Amino acid sequence: MEKNQKKSGFVTLIGRPNVGKSTLMNHLIGQKIAITSDKPQTTRNRIQTVYTDERGQIVFLDTPGIHKAKNRLGEYMVNVAEHTLKEVDLILWLVEPTTFIGAGERHIAEQLRKTSAPVILVMNKIDTVKRQEEILTYIDAYKDICDFAEIVPVSALKEKNTDLLLNLMFQHLPYGPEFYDEDTVTDQPMRQIAAELIREKALRLLDDEIPHGIAVTIEKMQERKNGIMDIEATIICERESHKGIIIGKGGSMLKRIGSAARREIERMMDIQVNLQLWVKVRREWRDSDILMKNYGYNGKEL
Repeated sequence: MEKNQKKSGFVTLIGRPNVGKSTLMNHLIGQKIAITSDKPQTTRNRIQTVYTDERGQIVFLDTPGIHKAKNRLGEYMVNVAEHTLKEVDLILWLVEPTTFIGAGERHIAEQLRKTSAPVILVMNKIDTVKRQEEILTYIDAYKDICDFAEIVPVSALKEKNTDLLLNLMFQHLPYGPEFYDEDTVTDQPMRQIAAELIREKALRLLDDEIPHGIAVTIEKMQERKNGIMDIEATIICERESHKGIIIGKGGSMLKRIGSAARREIERMMDIQVNLQLWVKVRREWRDSDILMKNYGYNGKEL
């Protein structure tokens, strides 16, 4: 093989909800694309991001967490994640440091045993382990559940062992051409990124029972001649009581969500943003194929 040939391939990150997939992907590509929160099921769609260096190019597919679906949206999310396993050159399975392997992890292992792509077990959140020798015990609990190409303990949050993980990924990828220009970071349109950033702020600021039932749509996104970007967006929720909580007393919560989202969108787009938010109720939208499609979750396409 010629020395100047580069590696390239598709890598998916899978795992249970809230295991740190989006945090790890954002760190590996060096920029925030996927939204993160401490609530499960934050990622709903498959998000494609690109990492390029002198070794070659990795196209990451961050997928929703694999979980027991409770509605059509949940089924769609699990389908997205499991469907992706058949399309990639390498799989990163993220787990937390524990000796307990639950039904969710066993289900994922079962899916992985059906795939032909090499699997790297990534034990994330090692910064939460008090004694580092305990990590070996956790790795020992997992090592025989699948035929792993590598097992790597990392902390996505503290950026520990992430360079080692990148090196190992390039080792296991095939030689091939770049799929994207080297300055491409994501296939996500800016409208979708803006909608996701608004949803992220709502996830972080609202009560636990509300976030699963919200979606965000961008009604307008237009740049003025003076360089200000006007964005009008609607937060969709499932109940009138939720609408009241999202708006807050005198509009206080909606203002907090809007301010936090505006700052993040301005940072990402490097432009001044005028953001206006509305809230609408659409009952049971997570069980409606039409509404799910309207809000960007095209369940029928899988």
